[in-house]
Amino acid sequence: MKEINIIGMGMSEKTLTAEALELIIEADILIGAKRLINEFSHMNKLRYNAYLSNDILEIMEKTDAEKIAILVSGDVGFYSAAEKLVDVLNDYGPNLVSGISSVSYFFAKCSLPWKDANLISCHGIDTNIVSSVRRNRYTFALTGKNIPELQKELVKYGFSDLKVWIGENLGSDDESIQESKISDLDGMEFSSLTVLIIENPDFDSRIRTGIPDEEFIRGKVPMTKSEVRAVCLSKLSLSPTDIAYDIGCGTGSVTIEMAFSAYEGKVYAFDKNEDAIALLEQNCQKFHLDNVDGICGLAPECLKDLPVPDVAFIGGSSGNMDEIVSYLHGINDKMRFVITAVTLENAMAGLDSLKNVGISGDIVQVAVSKGKQIGDLHMLMAQNPIFIISGSGARE
Repeated sequence: MKEINIIGMGMSEKTLTAEALELIIEADILIGAKRLINEFSHMNKLRYNAYLSNDILEIMEKTDAEKIAILVSGDVGFYSAAEKLVDVLNDYGPNLVSGISSVSYFFAKCSLPWKDANLISCHGIDTNIVSSVRRNRYTFALTGKNIPELQKELVKYGFSDLKVWIGENLGSDDESIQESKISDLDGMEFSSLTVLIIENPDFDSRIRTGIPDEEFIRGKVPMTKSEVRAVCLSKLSLSPTDIAYDIGCGTGSVTIEMAFSAYEGKVYAFDKNEDAIALLEQNCQKFHLDNVDGICGLAPECLKDLPVPDVAFIGGSSGNMDEIVSYLHGINDKMRFVITAVTLENAMAGLDSLKNVGISGDIVQVAVSKGKQIGDLHMLMAQNPIFIISGSGARE
């Protein structure tokens, strides 16, 4: 039986653990990317320049070597090639050997704790970096020649004054570590092997529901009021990684609260009114929410060719309720719907649309009266009652 060790190299040979070095010395052959295996050219071992899982599997099937060391950069548990290798080489029962990750290395170099840091990769991955920075004191980010785009995003959403540590080519002779402000990164160039630590001393990890109406930037566009929003969000029951649709988003108040809940996911907000989409974008910037895409158009046509949603809130259908519900249920028969209506007719239309796709909807009426101070007294002022219809194919 072959002995296969998938070894995390850390940043370079200088950050290799004693355990890893011993296994490399004992190995009959070394497999890995050129820059990794060349670190051991002095050992005069047979070396294979390969980093794709299928190429490594092919080598494994042809070699007579009994002890094999597969070298991967960093640590085997942090955005590592080891994850796919374990699946491909499962029949060989590979052993994982941890390395020193860029996370622990860089935080130590910056004399910072990382026990509460949020770790993200912005290297070829659509990541909500603004949401991470908003929610965490420290955000560690892997990058890949996209720091200018990340900088613009953070400035756009109000984080230009935050402190950032930049680490380039960590562990190598070309290592560079510097401190800056987000705003000062504009125009600077960095290597593809660059990581960031962003500090937000005023981080806010709350998932906000029922945000006071006066906190939103308002226009002449309709807005779902605070107390109704709170009920709608409880019915939506969003998870952090959900994909959510807000159809007929208006000012974007429900979108904003959906985005707070789905902070690792995405919210797509739709409205036929361009002013509504403009207001939505302003509110997203105010609340530091980058996980929202606003789209101007009429549903269901404007919903097509987008990621499949887990939940949908329908605050306005422009008479297309049946078509919208049918389309959404067609692409995900397990999704959860929440529909609001002001009139009895529209409420029944919402229930009927759900019934047409096999969902038995639940309906509640929310009637809110808010206190208004008149002199030394308080008087309750009634808002329009709202019907809230909800139902799903599988989440009940």
